[in-house]
Amino acid sequence: MSLVKLTIKGISYSQTQNGAYALILNEVDGERKLPIVIGAFEAQSIAIALEKDITPPRPLTHDLFKNFADRFAIVVKQVIIHKLVDGVFYSSIICECDKIEEIIDARTSDAIALALRFNAPIFTYKNILDKAGIYLKTSPSKKSLSKEEETVIEDLILGEDKETVKPASESYNKYSLTELNKMLDEAVKNENYEKAANIRDEISKRG
Repeated sequence: MSLVKLTIKGISYSQTQNGAYALILNEVDGERKLPIVIGAFEAQSIAIALEKDITPPRPLTHDLFKNFADRFAIVVKQVIIHKLVDGVFYSSIICECDKIEEIIDARTSDAIALALRFNAPIFTYKNILDKAGIYLKTSPSKKSLSKEEETVIEDLILGEDKETVKPASESYNKYSLTELNKMLDEAVKNENYEKAANIRDEISKRG
């Protein structure tokens, strides 16, 4: 079976499952997206790895694993999403130590969080993408999900009955850059990484 390389498109909050997020993976040489439901902690860890300007005051679990692996010369070579059963994705982490390759079973969210920290590529098999991939034509220069994309993904993988709605995120456009940078430092210090990411987005808009 042929492998298809994936990149991360973004993370979308679930309107129907409290505390759940949809991680959206892009097909590198195509237009299909692979949505995967993940938990809040894993979404936070992935967001931190994507946001290079935010450094946690203490290592998160995946950072600890990375530090541990570095200390013992273990390298994550790649991650493969190799199976899809009843809507659940299964992944393998391909590691190498002393030129010996090992394959370790992992939750997909954990595997991707580690892949980001090791700059390791993410793959899936073509038959999985054929089965679970969806088409969403968007501009390649866009970094975030559009409202249309979020609606399509939400309806497709999390159901159309939106019983719970995420409270509107705080608006930061009323603050100055000095205030935003101070708030960003405070959010990181308090380990409120979702708030920190939102503040960083507002600062980036003004850059």
